[in-house]
Amino acid sequence: MLKKTLIAASLLSTSMLSSSPVLASDTIEVTDQNYAHAETARNYRNWVALGANQQITHMRNLPPRGNKAPTVQMNDDTLYSVVVAQAIDGRVQFDLPKTEVYSAVQVVTEGGHGQHYVVGAGRYDLPVETDYVFLIYRTGMEKGLDVARQTQDLYQDDSFKFDTYTIQNYGYDKVEEWTARLTEETQGEVFEYTFPRTSNEITDRHQWNLENANGWGGSSPEAGVANKYTNSVMLDGGKCLTTTFDDPKSKYFTSVTAYDNTRYLIEGVTNVNSHTWSKNADGTVTVSFNCGEQAVNNIDTKGQDFSFTMRYYGVSQPVMDGKISPEMTVK
Repeated sequence: MLKKTLIAASLLSTSMLSSSPVLASDTIEVTDQNYAHAETARNYRNWVALGANQQITHMRNLPPRGNKAPTVQMNDDTLYSVVVAQAIDGRVQFDLPKTEVYSAVQVVTEGGHGQHYVVGAGRYDLPVETDYVFLIYRTGMEKGLDVARQTQDLYQDDSFKFDTYTIQNYGYDKVEEWTARLTEETQGEVFEYTFPRTSNEITDRHQWNLENANGWGGSSPEAGVANKYTNSVMLDGGKCLTTTFDDPKSKYFTSVTAYDNTRYLIEGVTNVNSHTWSKNADGTVTVSFNCGEQAVNNIDTKGQDFSFTMRYYGVSQPVMDGKISPEMTVK
C-alpha cells in the first residue's frame, strides 16, 4: 500500500533543520576531503527528520522560502518527493509510472553524487556506489498543482529498504559554516555546475565542494535527459536588469529562478519558465528583473539583491556547448 507523508511548510521550521542531534565527543571534523560527504549527510539528516527514511515523503507544495527549506537552492518548478533508503546488494530498484506531467528520479549517493537521473515510465534497477541512497522524485507543475499531487500519489515505495540509515556524526553547525563560506566564494562570478556522477569522476576537489555548497543534489548534464545548471553573479535588486537569449529548446523545459545570497528562495518571488514565458518576435527570450509588472517575463525580487539560476531540464546540445548563456548577458 502506498504510504504518503504530507509536508506542511510549518513543519519545516528553522529550529528543526538547524539544530544538531546529541553527538559523541568523537565528532567527525569537516575537511576539504570530506566536505561533500558532510554536506550530503546534512541533507540526508534534514529529510530523515521529515520521515524520508520511513516512507516516501512528499512535499505537496513548492518549497518554503529562506532556510526553512530542507535543501539549499531547491527548484521552484516541480514538487519534490524524497526517499532515504539502504541499497540492496549494491543496487536500488524503483518504478516510475506513466504520467501526464514531467516525472524524474535522481539517485544521489552518500558522496553527494547524482549517480543516476532517469526520466519517464519504467522499472529501474541501478547500481550505486554507497550503502545508502537519496532519491529525489521531481514532479512537473505544468498542468497545475492538483495534477502534480495526483502524480505524486502514483509513486510506490514498497521496493525500498527503510529505517536503517544512521545520522552521521558531524558537527552540523560546522558543516553550515563551511557551506556559507564556500557559497560566498562564488558570488562574484558566474558559476557552472559539472556534478560528476561518481567519486572516480572528481577532477577538482575544490570545485566539487563549491558545487555541493551552492546547489547540493544537482544532476550531471546529459543532452536530452538530465539537466544543466548555471548561476549568475550577485545582482543589484534595486535596478531594472534584463537578459536576452536564444530559445534553449530544452527537451522538457527551461526555468529562471532568483535566490538570495545564501542560495535560498526569496519570500514572495516567483520564477519564469518556458511553459509560460513570452517570446520576442525573433524567437529569442527576454527575462526581466525588477522592471515592473508590465515588463516581459519579469521577476520581482522585492528590492533584494539576488543571483539567478538557469535550469535546463533535458538540456539541449547548444546549451551544453556554451552557445546559450543568459547569465553572461545581463544588463
